[in-house]
Amino acid sequence: MSKRLIINADDYGRTPAVSRGIRAAHLNGVVTSTTCMMNLPNTVEEIQLAQREAPMLGLGVHLTLTADQPLVKREAVQSITDSHGNFLKLNVFTQQLNQIQIDEVKLEWRAQIEAFIQAAKQKPTHLDSHHHTSYFSAALLRAMLELAQEFECGIRLPLEYPAATMTGVPPEVVAAAKVYAPKLLREFNPTSPNGFFANFYGATATRAELLHIFETLPDGVFEIMCHPGYVDEALPRVSSYVYARETELKILSAAEIRAAISANQIELINFSKLTQTR
Repeated sequence: MSKRLIINADDYGRTPAVSRGIRAAHLNGVVTSTTCMMNLPNTVEEIQLAQREAPMLGLGVHLTLTADQPLVKREAVQSITDSHGNFLKLNVFTQQLNQIQIDEVKLEWRAQIEAFIQAAKQKPTHLDSHHHTSYFSAALLRAMLELAQEFECGIRLPLEYPAATMTGVPPEVVAAAKVYAPKLLREFNPTSPNGFFANFYGATATRAELLHIFETLPDGVFEIMCHPGYVDEALPRVSSYVYARETELKILSAAEIRAAISANQIELINFSKLTQTR
């Protein structure tokens, strides 16, 4: 057995500075993978920059339902948009979860995946979701699993390792996910790591947290979620997670972190390694 680790930077395309920071965290640090927000205006250009500047960076899709506007016409996705045609804010999305039409979600998510394929000229390595919304109900998770199966790509696991939690997700959603997620994963058997860490975030986005993960990592394939980036004028207007991105970037680029990965005999990979060996 061996220890293999995917370090995935979420929010590629959020702003040009965030995308530039993610590329830097790959070229100068330990990030191996990123997921792209395809409903944002700069993402296509940022994907092309990544392919030129960082060709070994894995590229997936960050399925989005709670930021900016959908790619499809608002008339086709009324249950997931507000009166201005924007996606629902996270708190509203959560409150209206039972009113969401899954066929509308799949229409929009498929459009996002197809936009990625058109831009990158390749399938995404995997799917995950902004604010973890693809795990908020059995129907949403099934929709993501069906799309991953259709497009032959991997997924991020819905529950964190080892405690089966979901950082930042309402407790009632976590309780329900603990019941439906294992059943759906058994049904679809998607390409995925053995476990997922979401605790390198906010107050726990520290060197100590990463070093603890490295030192206690068991054999198998695992994913760490992160959010590195540079801060520009646009970021505070569109995200509540701002200056912590530069903190993450500094940690993920530190020589100490790369040395710890080597010392613990961990191989860094991206999701494409999983789909190639499946």
